Amino acid sequence: MTQVSVIFIDDDPDIRQVMAQTLTLEDMPVACYEDGKTAVDVLDRDFGGVVLCDYNMPGMDGLEVLQAVGRVDSDIPVIILTGQGDISTAVSAMQQGAWHFIEKPFDHDELIELLKRALEKRQLALENRRLKAQLKLLARPGPRLLGDSPAMQRVMATIDPLLDISADILLHGETGAGKDAVARYIHESSPRRNHNFVAINCGAVPESLIESELFGHEAGAFTGAEKRRIGKFEHAHRGTLFLDEVESMPLTLQVKLLRVIEDRRVERLGSNTAIDVDVRIIAATKADLKQLSEAGEFRPDLYYRLNVMELHIPPLRQRKEDIPLLFHHFVLIAAARYDRESIPLDASQAARMMQHSWPGNVRELRNLAERYVLLGPAALEDGSGSGTSDIAGRQTLAEMTDGFERSALVNALNASQGSIKDTMLHLGLARKTLYDKMKKHGLDKADFKE
Repeated sequence: MTQVSVIFIDDDPDIRQVMAQTLTLEDMPVACYEDGKTAVDVLDRDFGGVVLCDYNMPGMDGLEVLQAVGRVDSDIPVIILTGQGDISTAVSAMQQGAWHFIEKPFDHDELIELLKRALEKRQLALENRRLKAQLKLLARPGPRLLGDSPAMQRVMATIDPLLDISADILLHGETGAGKDAVARYIHESSPRRNHNFVAINCGAVPESLIESELFGHEAGAFTGAEKRRIGKFEHAHRGTLFLDEVESMPLTLQVKLLRVIEDRRVERLGSNTAIDVDVRIIAATKADLKQLSEAGEFRPDLYYRLNVMELHIPPLRQRKEDIPLLFHHFVLIAAARYDRESIPLDASQAARMMQHSWPGNVRELRNLAERYVLLGPAALEDGSGSGTSDIAGRQTLAEMTDGFERSALVNALNASQGSIKDTMLHLGLARKTLYDKMKKHGLDKADFKE
C-alpha cells in the first residue's frame, strides 16, 4: 500500500479507467476498485495515500466507506464525489469526518489540487505519528541506541524480541563498540528497569577480590572483612547483572559462577546459607569465547551457559552512516557538560570523518566530540592519530560522493532540528528532491528533533 497515492472507488468501469489515466499522468499512483469493501480490506495504518470515493454505489455507499476507513485509521483523508447540487449529502459527509467533497462533473485542476493537499496532510499525520512514537521511546530513562544504518537495524531487530523476557545474553564486540550501552539499553527497556543495573568489569578487579565482589562475604570471612558485604549478584536481585570482559575471569572462579548461574543461588564467603537471586545476566566479551574454550582458556560449560542468546555489536567502521548522528549527539552532551557552544561540522569535516577507520569505535568518536567542543575544529587536525588527519581515501568516487551528500543532509537537518523548510533553504533543494535524497540515505526528519 505504501506505493499507492490514491485509492479510487467507483462502480462505473468507464469512470475508473478515466480516473486511472488522469492520476497516472499526474504522477499519482492509483489503485481502482468497483466496491468499497474490497478497497477497505486492503487498507492499513501505514497507507500513505488518500481515498477518493463516489457517494452513490451499490453495497457500501460513500458514507459507509468513510466509516469503514475511519475504523482502519481516522487520519486517512477521504474525499467524497457527490452528485451536482446534493448539498445535504456533502454536509453529512463532512460532519462524519470526510476530509472534503467535490461535485460532479468536477474540474480537473481542482481535483488534482485537492488530492495534493490531502496527500500532504496524510504525510504530515504519518510523520507526526512516527515522531510521537520516537518521543515515547526517548521518554524512557536510560541510554539510547542511536543509528539507522543497516548494521544497527539488524542489532535492534535482534534486541526487540529479547526485551520482555529474562533470557541471559552474550554480547560480542570490539573495545569501544558500545557493549555497555547495549546492556544498559536492554535493562532500561525491560520489565526489570525499576531494579538495579549492576556492572562489573571482570578484568579490572584483582583475582583475590573478585569472588567477594560477585558473591559478597560475611564479617570475618577473611582478613580485613570487618563487616558483611552484599555482592553484585544480591545487589542485582530482580534486575540485571552485567559481566564485562568475562573472558578475563579466572578459571577457578568460573566453576563457582557456573553453579550460581544454573541454580540462581548465591552463598556469601564465610556463610553456608544459600540466597535465592532473580537476576538477568548479560555478559560481554571482545574475544571469541568458543575459541578460548577449545584452547582450554575458558570453561566450555560456562560458555554454553552464558550463550543462551548471542548478539554481535558491529564496529563503527561497519556502520559509518551513523557517524554524523552519533557525533552530533556526543557534541550536544559535551557542550552541555562544559557549558560550551555546539558548533556543527561543515560538509568537508563530516566527509573526512566518514572515511576514518575508527579503531577505537564509538568510544573514540565520543572522545573526539569532547575535544571538538573544547578545542573547536583544531581537534580534528591534531595529527596525533586520535583526530581524523590520518584518513586514507580508499573509497570510490561514487562512495565518496554518496558519503559527502549524506553528511551534508545530516548536518543541515541537525542545524535545522529536522525542519524540512529550513533544510530546503540551507541546501537549495526543492521539497521533492530533498525527500528523495532523504529516502535514498534512510533519513527521517523526526530523528533530528531536539
